[in-house]
Amino acid sequence: MVWACVPRVDGDPVFSALLDNKPWDDAQAGGFWAIELENCVTVEQHYIRNTPILVTRQSDAQGNAIEIIDFCPRHKHKGRMYRPVGFIRIVRPVAGSPRIRVKLRPTTGWGADKVPVSYGSNHIRMILSYMAMRISTNAPIGLIAQESWFRLEQDAHFFMGPDEGFSDALRPAIERMLDDTINEWQLWVRGLAIPAEWQEAVIRSAITLKLCQHEETGAIVAALTTSIPEHANSGRNWDYRYCWVRDAYYTVEALNRLGALDVMESYLVYLRNIVDGARGGHIQPLYDVRGNATLTEWEAEQLPGYRGMGPVRVGNAAYEQIQHDAYGQIVLSSVQGFIDQRLLRMAGHADFEALEAVGERAWAVYDQPDAGLWELRTRAHVHSYSAVMCWAACDRLAHAATALDLPVRAIHWQNRADTMKARILEAAWRTDSKAISANFEDDSRDASLLQLLDLRFLTADDPMFIGTLAALETDLRRGNDMLRYSAPDDFGEPVTAFNVCTFWLIEALHRTGRTEEARALFEEMLSRRTAAGLLSEDIDPATGELWGNYPQTYSLVGIINCAVLLSKPWSAMR
Repeated sequence: MVWACVPRVDGDPVFSALLDNKPWDDAQAGGFWAIELENCVTVEQHYIRNTPILVTRQSDAQGNAIEIIDFCPRHKHKGRMYRPVGFIRIVRPVAGSPRIRVKLRPTTGWGADKVPVSYGSNHIRMILSYMAMRISTNAPIGLIAQESWFRLEQDAHFFMGPDEGFSDALRPAIERMLDDTINEWQLWVRGLAIPAEWQEAVIRSAITLKLCQHEETGAIVAALTTSIPEHANSGRNWDYRYCWVRDAYYTVEALNRLGALDVMESYLVYLRNIVDGARGGHIQPLYDVRGNATLTEWEAEQLPGYRGMGPVRVGNAAYEQIQHDAYGQIVLSSVQGFIDQRLLRMAGHADFEALEAVGERAWAVYDQPDAGLWELRTRAHVHSYSAVMCWAACDRLAHAATALDLPVRAIHWQNRADTMKARILEAAWRTDSKAISANFEDDSRDASLLQLLDLRFLTADDPMFIGTLAALETDLRRGNDMLRYSAPDDFGEPVTAFNVCTFWLIEALHRTGRTEEARALFEEMLSRRTAAGLLSEDIDPATGELWGNYPQTYSLVGIINCAVLLSKPWSAMR
């Protein structure tokens, strides 16, 4: 375990070796929890079917082998969801007479401080800067303390959680948690409306997206890591452990296509609190998982960074930016609440009035400069994507008003949407290139314009979209990959492609009649997943190497959306 933040995903890492560059066998290396088989020669991993529970098998050349089961408990208990700040590891001897070593080296203060560790008869206590943690175990404490090799002759159980005594018998309690957690996840997956094709990829993506939700508040983080660079030594190192209104919108849209209403309902609660806090005013692009607005950005200089490629950034200064597309994403995420009869709590007139304040902001700023969805730090434009998202806010408010039988308000918002659309097309269409520009000021390209179809701003047979798609492919497509944009930005010319942009291209290809090409490209993207079946944010078009924070919600959203769009119907598979 080389990365784990507590007590929340945006907290201080108790295991931070992912962002350290010391050799694994360095006596000074820290920030990890390793369980090693002596003389190990092979390592194989898989998830227990339809769960996020990881099984790692280590084997040596003499036929000795162990299995390590890693999971976080999450299951119903006494009428509520039991989901502690806890990590469970079970080590089983599965062949021969294996010898193992446990190396526990936690960190605190972003790698700056050694953690005071004390040992009891059946537990290890760690005093972190933000909370005390305890590992309860039936493994030999003294041998763990001195990192000695020892014979594993029976299952070893570890429960790492808050510094509280483990009240139940350890082994049966942990085995029960394992069974209950398996059951909880498999029942959740059973309720998904998945496509007939690419089921494994969709299920793995859906599970991981659900893991990116902070269940206490409903917030959805963009990724589980910080500062994995977009490409080697780029300085494009960002902290993605926060809730972007944009990213969360795409996540709930994808999971909604699978019928995962629990994620959407929880996120709508979080979003309503954000809207209430804004009181009709400015909406930030991102907030922390508790809805806090200030995310001061600083650098953890004591950590050299992933493969030594710092800086390691904590916080994200993008919270101070102006990004107008957020208004559209708030309304788009919320409008289903007015029409979906399955919801436990449907949205009502008070919710509509709160959203109208968001719509007023969208109307006021849609043709004003902002930082755009790619969060440019040194310049602003009137970005076409942001303008279209503001249009979508007003257009969907008209739909919500119709659902609530408010005809006057429906006409009001539809008139505004029509006015905005005419203005956007007038300002962004370029007759010379026969394409919609990325902004109102010049003739540039941005892959986000592929979303004009999904937003229903244009139709697939509209000559404006056909021309825009051709221009985007010419300027931004690199073989099987799509760049976000090609113009130099704050850090120079982009090098890696953005995975979600390639998925947007796949959607556009299919909807414009190039389905076989879309399916081939989708299969290519699936082949680039890690052994865990996941994707990071970026990919090098030349080498195929993945870069960027991981796992990245955008990329997993792309897998789900394309699979749903391209799959053959179930009737064709029987």
